Amino acid sequence: MSANNVSRLGIVAAIVVVVIMFGISKMGNNNRMVEQKDAEMMAKEKMEQQETADKKMMENQTMEGKSETMKDSTVTMDKNDNVVKGSYEAYAIEKLARAETGDVVLFFHASWCPSCRGLNGDIEKNISSIPAGVSILKLDYDKETDLKKKYGVTYQHTLVQVDKDGNLIKKWSGSPTLTKLVSEIK
Repeated sequence: MSANNVSRLGIVAAIVVVVIMFGISKMGNNNRMVEQKDAEMMAKEKMEQQETADKKMMENQTMEGKSETMKDSTVTMDKNDNVVKGSYEAYAIEKLARAETGDVVLFFHASWCPSCRGLNGDIEKNISSIPAGVSILKLDYDKETDLKKKYGVTYQHTLVQVDKDGNLIKKWSGSPTLTKLVSEIK
């Protein structure tokens, strides 16, 4: 073999090595790009799964709110139909008369409202702690539009103390516990 052929063979070998190295480098970049795309797709799938889980949780909470039943405390009445023991029950206009001898508080509750659910749970848990003569009447915030208008209620978790004729005595929002609610009563 001549020196010229050896030189050409060396150049060809060098070119082949450069091409191979370039190809390996490209493959490494492609692998990194594929890995990055895989990671992005996995992150996107995880976000979609979380969104689906969040939607299901919201739907379940909504369904729980719709199926939520009011736990009435035992309402003890004296011979004159006055409330002797405190109560927590669904609103009815005739129950306003209890304010003649006690206190009546309207609780504008929404099943989708987290703070409403918190207060509702605390009242139910501590129902025996409702002071004698106090009636807490639960109203559906989404359905009681006339009463919201009457008392100027613009958002859920509003509490309104009324007299026997349904006249506003005091209005407040956000009592997180039964104890706090009772402390607000005039």
